[in-house]
Amino acid sequence: MKEISEVNLPEDIRYNESHEWARLEGDSVRIGISDYAQDSLGDITYVELPQVGDVFHKGEEFGTVESTKAVSELFMPVGGEVTAVNTDLAEAPELINQDPYAAGWLLVVKPEAPEEMESLLKSEAYREMVGGLE
Repeated sequence: MKEISEVNLPEDIRYNESHEWARLEGDSVRIGISDYAQDSLGDITYVELPQVGDVFHKGEEFGTVESTKAVSELFMPVGGEVTAVNTDLAEAPELINQDPYAAGWLLVVKPEAPEEMESLLKSEAYREMVGGLE
């Protein structure tokens, strides 16, 4: 596993305490799991994601990630309607391990309350939180 100082936590992303990330892109929010989460899970072997058009509230479970170590639930960092799902993950779930903030994104939502982004952790606060878990 990586040292906390080696974990990639981009400054333009907000983080959920359950290790999902959210990046505001215009009027949409792209969501994935953090570098820390993918590193902790190990080799990701399967991802279960919702359908385009599904609606979730902040904090609701929207899918699962399976790895060689465990199955982990995914929770919405912001509520909204799913407008895109990363279909590449069906054939190549390892993209999450390889590039969690670009090729390994999970879904895009049109947020019902964009201000929910403000309640998420900035990268330094998230790094402190996960450092305390070690």
